[in-house]
Amino acid sequence: MQNWRSELNRLCVLLFLAGVLGYFLGHISLVMLTSLFLYYLINLYQLRRFNQWLSRDSSESDSEPPVSVGLWGDIFDGIYRLQKQERKASSYLANIIDKAQESSSALEMAVIMINKQGNLDWWNFAAEKLLGFQYPKDRNQSITNLLRDPRFSEYFHNGIYDETFKMKAPGESNKVLDFQIALFGENERLMIVRDITQLHRLESMRKDFVGNVSHELGTPITVIKGYLEAILDNLDELDEKWHIPMQQMQQQSMRMENIVRDLLMLSSLETKGLTKSQDEINLQQLFSEIESDTQQMFKDKAHSFEINCDPSLSIIGKRSELYSAISNLVSNAAKYTASGGQIELSAHASETSFDIEVRDNGPGIENHHIPRLTERFYRIDGSRSSDTGGTGLGLAIVKHVLARHDAELEIESKFGEGSRFICKLPPDRAILHPDGPKAIEISEPAEAEGSE
Repeated sequence: MQNWRSELNRLCVLLFLAGVLGYFLGHISLVMLTSLFLYYLINLYQLRRFNQWLSRDSSESDSEPPVSVGLWGDIFDGIYRLQKQERKASSYLANIIDKAQESSSALEMAVIMINKQGNLDWWNFAAEKLLGFQYPKDRNQSITNLLRDPRFSEYFHNGIYDETFKMKAPGESNKVLDFQIALFGENERLMIVRDITQLHRLESMRKDFVGNVSHELGTPITVIKGYLEAILDNLDELDEKWHIPMQQMQQQSMRMENIVRDLLMLSSLETKGLTKSQDEINLQQLFSEIESDTQQMFKDKAHSFEINCDPSLSIIGKRSELYSAISNLVSNAAKYTASGGQIELSAHASETSFDIEVRDNGPGIENHHIPRLTERFYRIDGSRSSDTGGTGLGLAIVKHVLARHDAELEIESKFGEGSRFICKLPPDRAILHPDGPKAIEISEPAEAEGSE
C-alpha cells in the first residue's frame, strides 16, 4: 500500500515538473503528454519483463524475478513469494502421494481410483496381478470395458454399494474376487478388490462338512431314539430312579434330531438353487394351516390368533420353503409369548414390497440383539434353549428361504412391548387368483450363495 502511494506521488511529481518545463518552453500540453507517454513506455517495458518471467517454468527453483523498484518491485517479489509457497505445497503433496502409492503397492489387495467418467485414473501393483491391468496402456480406459462381466457392469452403474460384489477373476476361473466400491469427490470411485479364494474354499468346505455330518448323525440318532422309545414304553419295568434320566434322554434325542433336520435344511438351501417349477400359494390357506399346527404344538398356552389376509391373495414361490419360513416365525412368537398372548398373521402391499407380517405381544427384543438374530445358534439368553426346545437355527432358515425368493427379513421390536417380523417380498410375487393354488413356471433365479 505504501509503494502504491509512492507511485502516485512519483506520477504527480513527474506531471508537475513536466508542467513547469512546458511553461518555460511555452508548450505545457505537449511536454505533459510526452511525459505521460514516457511513463506509459516504462510500464509497458515492465509488463514485458513480467510476461517473460511468467512464461518461464515457474516450477524451476532458479526462476528468479526481474530486478525492479517501486510498485513493480513489490509485484515481482509478491508473486515470487507465492511461487515459492506453491512449490513448497506441491512438493509436500507430491511427497504424500508418493508415500501413499509406495505403501499401497505393498498391499495384497488391489486399490483402483476411477474418475467420474468411469475410467481408470490410478491403480496399485496388486491390481495388475489380480485384474491384469497394464500401465500405461489401460489408463483412462473404461472399467467396464476391462471387466466385462455383465453382473459387474450392473453393480458398478447401479451406484448402491452397501454390499460387496463377488465374481471370478478375469481369465482365472479358480480365483474368486471380492469388490467393494466407495464414492468420493465429484462422483469419483475408489474400488478395493480382495482375493477371497481361500475364504470361499473354506466356506464351501464348511457347507460340505455340515451337510455330511448332519447326514451321518441322522442314522445313529434314529437308532438311539428308537431304543429310547421302546424303553419308555416299558418304563414301569425299570427302577424308578431311571425314569427321569430316560425321559430327559428322550427329550435331548428329539432336540438333536431337530437340530440335524434344520442343519440338513440349511445345507440344502445353501447348495441347491430354487427349482424352476414353483407354486401359486393361497396365503389364507397357508396361514390357517400354520395357525392350526402352532396351536397344536402350544395348546397349553392358549394363544389367541388373528389372520388378516384377502382370501383370494396368493404368492409365487416354493410352498414347502415358505411354509417353513413363516411357520418358524409363528413358532418363535408362540414360544416366547406368555400364555394367553396374541399373535397376528397378515399380508398386505407396501410402497416397495409385498409384506407378510407376524406380530406378537410378547416380551420384545432389545435393540442390540436384533442385527444378530439371524445368525446360526445365536440366542438372546442361553437358558432359553432348554426352556423352549428350539434349535437356534429357525431365523437362519427364514433368512435363507427369503433370500432364495428375492426377499428379506425386517425385524422391529420394543423391549416389553412385542415384536414384528416382516417378510418383504418383491411385489410381482403377489397375485389375486380366486381359482386357488396351482403350479406355475417362472424363470429360474440365481443359486443362493448362502451367506451368513
